[in-house]
Amino acid sequence: RTFTTYGSIKPHISKLFPLSVHFCDKLDKIIAYCHFYAPWCGYCKKLEPVWYDVGAELKSSGSPVRVGKMDGTAYSGMSSEFGVRGYPTIKLLKGDLAYNYKGPRTKDDIVEFANRVAGPAVRALPSKQMFDHMMKRHDVLFVYFGGESPLKEKYIDMAAELIVYTYFFSASEDVLPESVTLPELPSVVVFKDGAYFTYDEYVDGGLSSWVNKERFQSYLQIDGFTLYELGETGKLVAIAVIDEKDPTEESGRDFQFGHMDGNDYINSLIMGEVSVPSIIILNTSNEQYFLPSEPVETLEQLVHFINSVLDGSAQAQGGDGMFQRVKRVAFDAKSTIMSVFRSSPVLGCFLFGLPLGVISLMCYGICTAESDDGQEDMELMKRDDEEEEDDEEDEPRQAPGELEVLQRRKEGNKPHFS
Repeated sequence: RTFTTYGSIKPHISKLFPLSVHFCDKLDKIIAYCHFYAPWCGYCKKLEPVWYDVGAELKSSGSPVRVGKMDGTAYSGMSSEFGVRGYPTIKLLKGDLAYNYKGPRTKDDIVEFANRVAGPAVRALPSKQMFDHMMKRHDVLFVYFGGESPLKEKYIDMAAELIVYTYFFSASEDVLPESVTLPELPSVVVFKDGAYFTYDEYVDGGLSSWVNKERFQSYLQIDGFTLYELGETGKLVAIAVIDEKDPTEESGRDFQFGHMDGNDYINSLIMGEVSVPSIIILNTSNEQYFLPSEPVETLEQLVHFINSVLDGSAQAQGGDGMFQRVKRVAFDAKSTIMSVFRSSPVLGCFLFGLPLGVISLMCYGICTAESDDGQEDMELMKRDDEEEEDDEEDEPRQAPGELEVLQRRKEGNKPHFS
């Protein structure tokens, strides 16, 4: 069992690490970035050149992360040990922790994830200049202000879990601009959308839940990966499905607003057809969605549609009921088959054509056997009928002969007169 790593700018294998008990022991000393793939997976093949570029980028930047890949079908035991359930799967292995990457499969996003997760869960901002720099660099910024406290312990534990989504920082109150005033110390604050919001345990509930809801801007471009992550916020997601990026900002703490270029992903999500342009609201907690009864062309119509969703007068579609689950299984099966045929027609014909051919031959054999048995029975019945008809024909033929003999006998017994 080997763990392939890329060690130079050129895309070639530089070193091999055995994936065994000894390899697991080495995880305390190294940070491994592994791509689990399957040879037949079309998405894995598309990721291959990107993965080489990731290895080259991290190597050239001096990152401690060792990039590699593994054939999950050949080493299924090791894949199961790391919790691999599908392909491609990207995991960053750091000590006794395994972080799943679920973002866009681009070089910049994959490299950024590695740099974020490989470092400390909470990064310090020691100066006002550093704080200002991070404010300009990040659209959403979480910062803990204060000294040692139970809240800081919760913050560190939460950051170790949610570092896969965003950065977390800590600083003293001295780095804050004069326009920012904290109600108390210690505090956890999120800076976004040109404003800041302070965590209140009594109002916002758990710290992890609050961070999940606040880690997105109020308005953003939404794709499949972003929508998947929005499912953990519990918010209603209002999406403008458009062709061109022409957003109109709206605010709302209970809504996540955004736009999506094209309707392909939405169509697959609702297993239906959404026209372009249009507005759709998704309830990520129960998989329901809402569509306006008429085209939304003005701001008043948009507000009316949103209010109808909030007050329950809008008709909900979809959901997570039994019928929708069965429909989803059938839809996913159809999509998987179509995807296999598009990526590899030969493989698709082999995987689905061979079983269908075998089943067809079996059905043909069963039907042919029943037909032959029925034909033999018909022939036997026909033969029996013919024999009965022959017996009936013989009986009338014998009757005139017997009458003639009796007549002669009677004539022989009569007296003759001369």
